[in-house]
Amino acid sequence: MDSQMVLEIVGYVASVLVAISLMMSSILRLRLINLVGSAAFTVYGVLIHAYPVAVVNLIIVFINLYYLRQMLGSREYFKLLQVRPDSEYLRYFLDFHRDEIQRFLPGFSHTPGEGQLTFFVLRDMVPAGLFIGERQHDGGLLVLLDFVIPQFRDFKTGRYLFRDQAEFFRTLGVTEIRSDPGSKVHADYLRRMGFIPGATSGLYRLPIG
Repeated sequence: MDSQMVLEIVGYVASVLVAISLMMSSILRLRLINLVGSAAFTVYGVLIHAYPVAVVNLIIVFINLYYLRQMLGSREYFKLLQVRPDSEYLRYFLDFHRDEIQRFLPGFSHTPGEGQLTFFVLRDMVPAGLFIGERQHDGGLLVLLDFVIPQFRDFKTGRYLFRDQAEFFRTLGVTEIRSDPGSKVHADYLRRMGFIPGATSGLYRLPIG
């Protein structure tokens, strides 16, 4: 492989990474991928002696690093906001995010019920996530919906809900949270949150110790 081809590969890789970054709904992923792409473009600019290209992309590298440091280092405020299962705002929220919800939980349909536990996860006062669960007689809580809007899918919302709020669930008498794995992406998310695939039921389980 000659040096010219190597240069072209570096240029193409950098272009693809920048293009992919602009397709990310998550701001964190956008910044991370754009950082790698702009770094590759910086190297590419130096190798072909196109120093204006290298300088501009080096500036973009530092801009991405600055915002990533702010995003990862800032302290965020989380809060659970319980709502009625027949809340009008809840209905609007579900309708607005219907297509995105179906991606992760195909076939989901909300039917309000008195035995349901429904709350939004507020993140700096923004409704970042929605949780709907149905209480079961044996102390279990069956997850009907666990949804996070695209710009907050960095696992912080899930960690706050399933790890930091374990005491909240215990005070409600919940001993285990159970969830259908849904799509492959959602199943991966559940495992990352500490859920264990059930041996017989097919449900993923998270003990609340």
